[in-house]
Amino acid sequence: MLINQSLIADIKAIIAQSKDEAIRAVDHQRTLMYWDIGKRIFEEEQEGKDRADYGKYLTEYIANELEPEYGS
Repeated sequence: MLINQSLIADIKAIIAQSKDEAIRAVDHQRTLMYWDIGKRIFEEEQEGKDRADYGKYLTEYIANELEPEYGS
């Protein structure tokens, strides 16, 4: 059976394009996740004040709680 070689090239291109789109989608979601985490930490630190008191224990506490499950 003779198979058109452009078929294989087309399938490879479809696979490559899908992988690239999947990577971009994951990167986009990761960016949104980091934004939402930062926003939530900011809200917790600010506690209704005009300015947040950064440098408190909260960031270290969060890291210590999450690192065992999610890594550094």
